[in-house]
Amino acid sequence: MEVRQMATAFLINQEHVLMMKKDRSKLFNFEFWGGIGGHLEYEELNFPMKASYREIEEETGFKENEIENFSLKYILIENSDGEIRQQYVYFGKTTHRNFIPSDEGELFWIHKNELLNLKTSKAIRFTIQHYLDNPAQTDICVGTVTVNNEQVPHIQWSPVKQTSTF
Repeated sequence: MEVRQMATAFLINQEHVLMMKKDRSKLFNFEFWGGIGGHLEYEELNFPMKASYREIEEETGFKENEIENFSLKYILIENSDGEIRQQYVYFGKTTHRNFIPSDEGELFWIHKNELLNLKTSKAIRFTIQHYLDNPAQTDICVGTVTVNNEQVPHIQWSPVKQTSTF
């Protein structure tokens, strides 16, 4: 079984989140929305934050020093089409809204109250919902996407706690 590792970032400016609209991808043959990000390069496999900053600069023009409180909030895991997909999801704040056009898709600042109205992947929808419902959470959460007995997708969240060493 293959493992695909990705990094996704959501940049926030006041009440708005920078989202990317894509016409299609390898996974979807229709218009959908997502955060800023992509696959980890070989040399980034142990450094997903480095990959996230690279993707942000490539896709938006934002530099690392223009992003505040950038931190890993979620690790998503799902089994899809014979591969395990592991996605590192970061959130950070920006003080300006100026981005460059992206070859990956169209960028838009979307009000946080409108995020769940966008057509996104199930994993990203679950993540956005959890983030909006838990704005003060400081723990990193691992989300495992699965289906219930009726084959309806859902996610199981577990906070990652610091363990004591022996």
